[in-house]
Amino acid sequence: MDRFYNRADLLAFARSLLVKEGMTEDKADVVSELLVQTDELGVTTHGVSMIPYYIPELRTGNMTTSGEVTVLSDRSVAMVWDGNYLPGHWIMKQALDDCIDKAKANGMSAMAIRRSHHIGCLSTLTRIAADQGLICYIATSDPSGKWVAPYGGVDPVLTPNPWAVGYPAKDHPVLIDTCASITTVSKVREYVNSGRQFDHQWMLDGEGNPTTDPNVVNQTPKGTILPVGGADHGHKGFAQSLMVEMLTQALAGHGRVEAPTRWGANVFIQVIDPEAFGGLGAFTDQVEHLNALCRASRPAKGFTRVRVPGDRASEALAQVATKGVRIVDEVWTRLSAAALDAGVEMPEQRS
Repeated sequence: MDRFYNRADLLAFARSLLVKEGMTEDKADVVSELLVQTDELGVTTHGVSMIPYYIPELRTGNMTTSGEVTVLSDRSVAMVWDGNYLPGHWIMKQALDDCIDKAKANGMSAMAIRRSHHIGCLSTLTRIAADQGLICYIATSDPSGKWVAPYGGVDPVLTPNPWAVGYPAKDHPVLIDTCASITTVSKVREYVNSGRQFDHQWMLDGEGNPTTDPNVVNQTPKGTILPVGGADHGHKGFAQSLMVEMLTQALAGHGRVEAPTRWGANVFIQVIDPEAFGGLGAFTDQVEHLNALCRASRPAKGFTRVRVPGDRASEALAQVATKGVRIVDEVWTRLSAAALDAGVEMPEQRS
């Protein structure tokens, strides 16, 4: 059963839970805001649902609760930061603010970040720049993680390695958010927690057999998530995955070579100002024309219409205005347990 909450109530709850578990108030302000924004976009796997996974990290100190990032290099349009495993959403907000300012001044900017903690939903982040008329590309990987086997292999080596692009359009930004694997770790956890099987063979068991069972990641030998393209065309996802790890780890000068063991995130950000090229007006004209052509395409069997990336998020935001922020049953169960353990009161559901 889905539950709906007033935004302010859910935001206050998320903030209180993070602060109770040791996150400083300034960082909890940013993290809770971006988590709730993610739920408002309809991405329930990466919103407040992440808090129960962050709590053990806060308690053990694997997610650093206070302090600042270290600027390792700043050439104005090219930067490298060390995140010191601070909360990823907080790091990303600062990084985006810096990249946006420098892109507006120089036409574009780029940053590689090492040793951040988990940064959450990429569309939530790229939207920050796209709402200001800018193009934003973000990629991330976790050099401590091993969930995806390289194409043709069985042993896990890679993380899902998500990447996203957000850019301005007429009614709402186009928000492309995908990853190099056929599904995400968060989605695998959701299916394990809810006792569900995938509809398609998105996993490999430890012997290399395609399967719909998400539980293979908890078995010995460990199963893996297939790359984009699956068992027959997975070379495409494998290539994307190598690209993401190059941008996020090789450019940051820190990654699998150092064999980190803490859950973290390496990140690559690029922000581009269309005004430095053909102009924002011309850019938007081209984007809108292509969007219109795609939406006008006759729907294939099983589809009612063609949607452009970002349409679903826009519809979810419209629903929030009338119904509140949606929390699915599996997330509510884990949040309730975390709240009870921390002594934080759950918010009242919206009537």
